[in-house]
Amino acid sequence: MTPNTTARNESLFMAMELSNKNWKLAFSNGEKVRHINVVACDQKGLKLAIERSKEKLGLAPDCPVYSCYEAGRDGFWIHRCLLGMGVRNVVVDPASIEVNRRRRRVKTDRLDAESLARMLMRYVLHNEKTVWRVVVVPTEAQEDERRVHREYKRLSGERASHLNRIRSLLVLHGVRSRKIAATDNSKLRDWQGKPLPAALQEEIRREQARLAVIDEQIKTLDAQLRKAGKEPKTVVEQKAAKLAKLKGIGAHGSSLLSREVFGWRTFKNRREVGAMAGLTGTAYASGDKVVEQGISKAGNKRVRYTMIEMAWMWTRYQPDSELTKWFMQRFGAGGKRARRIGIVALARKLLVALWKYVEFDEAPAGAIIAA
Repeated sequence: MTPNTTARNESLFMAMELSNKNWKLAFSNGEKVRHINVVACDQKGLKLAIERSKEKLGLAPDCPVYSCYEAGRDGFWIHRCLLGMGVRNVVVDPASIEVNRRRRRVKTDRLDAESLARMLMRYVLHNEKTVWRVVVVPTEAQEDERRVHREYKRLSGERASHLNRIRSLLVLHGVRSRKIAATDNSKLRDWQGKPLPAALQEEIRREQARLAVIDEQIKTLDAQLRKAGKEPKTVVEQKAAKLAKLKGIGAHGSSLLSREVFGWRTFKNRREVGAMAGLTGTAYASGDKVVEQGISKAGNKRVRYTMIEMAWMWTRYQPDSELTKWFMQRFGAGGKRARRIGIVALARKLLVALWKYVEFDEAPAGAIIAA
């Protein structure tokens, strides 16, 4: 959103505190604050509240309207709705909003909305970019492209939960079967050599039935992702195919990175790339006290988890690359803890290297690239 230098009494500022049933709206012209409640998702009520606030605060019907709300479960449809109404909206990262550091402080939706409205005025009128962090909003098509790999990850987690549940039920009776997904429970014997109890067998069969459904869905999504990598059509799929040529990246990792990061986001420098994944350091220095608090973990957690896994795979499948040599020289001779710390640094370096490879065709030094 472009900063506005219009006088305060010529613009309307609106902050939205969202909840499941009602939305708390705080309107201001820079001097007065007006609070209105509307039913959640009521677009007509929202538009009417904006028009009435202009009238009550003595603003022109065609005055510019600025708004903000915190990113959350409602996603970005509200942002697109407000843009359609002619409102200049920003979606704010909740973790970046400054708060009172008192041990006990009053917190209500009304006060939170009013505080957001004041910060919005600072952001717009005084161009205070550091008052919070604005979320980059994808288009509807870009957001929809992320559904496949996110569902794949979620189903993989569900599959592990079902397998662990079946394994735990068997261990209760002293059974440690390796092939638990499709095992005939009637043939299993407990620690005494007797058949498993009937109710237990039925529960395991139900778990196996749910597991079979998940396996089928995972297989379908896996085939879809691999087909998109082999026959890329969109820009996102082309970037995923390009990443997959690097040994050790894989179809799923390349798909996630292209759809979450490289397919629709732009970065000015390597620091922005690392910050997006929450892989940047957070130093604490006060007087003579200097402490390194570790990575910020403030970015996209899916990208962060994937890059940690990918960094381990990189050391295995790209042993002659400069990144692997750097890691082995710095952390290879250390213990497990040192290597776990070092792999995070490698993940950050690898993410930057992949960004340069995708955007500027700068291949990671010493890396193996398939023809």
